[in-house]
Amino acid sequence: MYKMLALLAFALILTSCTKHEAVAHTSGGEGIKDSVIKSFTLPDLDGKNVSLTDFKSSKAIVLMFISTQCPVSNDYNGRLATLSNDYSGKGVTFLGINSNKAEDIGEIKEHGSKNGFKFTILKDKGNVVADQLAASFTPEIYVLSPDLKLLYHGRIDDKRRIDEVTSSDLKNALDEILAGKPVAVAKTKAFGCTIKRVN
Repeated sequence: MYKMLALLAFALILTSCTKHEAVAHTSGGEGIKDSVIKSFTLPDLDGKNVSLTDFKSSKAIVLMFISTQCPVSNDYNGRLATLSNDYSGKGVTFLGINSNKAEDIGEIKEHGSKNGFKFTILKDKGNVVADQLAASFTPEIYVLSPDLKLLYHGRIDDKRRIDEVTSSDLKNALDEILAGKPVAVAKTKAFGCTIKRVN
């Protein structure tokens, strides 16, 4: 009886979580590891269609699932802007993807401008691409080769607070890719707010 009550209480706690609560978790996507990602096309914030195949000349393509409202994603705004600025000149393409149903184009534009995002942001209406890649969190990262092979999947680094970071996983992966080396740690645990899907 007590065990049953404890389980019910735990379930109530889970269902009462706020919509942007941060949760550390192993992300989805195990099924696409070491595979080729199917190309997709999404509109940017001006309505222009952008496809993964547009970036065949890139040395790597970084897909970043991000949010305007998630506090964890927002803690990484400065780091994402810096990484994009530092590596875009080295032939790496950065694409932000917003799959949250409640975050509209105007809000995403304002958020990007406020945070100095120079990379293209795509709106994943209906979370189609999030579902395709089994993405679960904001922020969550997928790094692809020019022929769309998955090279890295997971977190940006290991700590939400920048002064506590001990492992710069995304940066390490990009450095190895640019050096022509295999990515030593190709899978890490993404953490953040769950993507707010339409269903």
